[in-house]
Amino acid sequence: MKSLRIALTKGRLEKDSVALFEKIGLDCTAVREKGRRLILPIGNGEIEVVLAKAADVITYVENGVCDLGVVGKDTIMENGSRFFEILDLGFGRCRFALAAKKGTDFFTGYKEKTVASKYPNVSRQFFESRGMDVRIIKIEGSVELAPLVGLADGIVDIVETGSTLKENGLEVIETVSEISARLIVNTASLKMRKAEIEILVAKLETAIKERE
Repeated sequence: MKSLRIALTKGRLEKDSVALFEKIGLDCTAVREKGRRLILPIGNGEIEVVLAKAADVITYVENGVCDLGVVGKDTIMENGSRFFEILDLGFGRCRFALAAKKGTDFFTGYKEKTVASKYPNVSRQFFESRGMDVRIIKIEGSVELAPLVGLADGIVDIVETGSTLKENGLEVIETVSEISARLIVNTASLKMRKAEIEILVAKLETAIKERE
């Protein structure tokens, strides 16, 4: 039978995913000793892992070349969802937050606010939910710079400890959304390979509960 193919986000989510897979009894030696290879077998070959950047994980799952994917909720929120999100994996926890210079009263005044972010879609949806008309500027690098140089009144970014914000004289104004790693599945795969996927998901759910 053809292997179930899972796209993993490279880096920390990859490491946490491998640890979870090993907890349910899958041999992940090939991934731990991957070298430069990007497609690797785990278990007894019943699963094939594809290592990719976060946004590409979604692309591979949406287009059906991977049955499942492990990706952060941040990437899902920014890049759409033509797939099923079926499990919160419980790792990679952080949050989207609105931040501004310390002491800023962001929500007062009549002037249109400008917000810088690597995540313009997430930012737009948040401010629309607040009924605010905000100008959003997309930034690729260190978004914390934008308020410091006068480009923006605030930023929407991923916050873990908040130490980077603090060191740059910024503070969290409001949490936009909590984030963690999620298991996503291709819509056709969920129909065609339902039994295999449900067995895997049940094992993962049990391992996550035991870890908690």
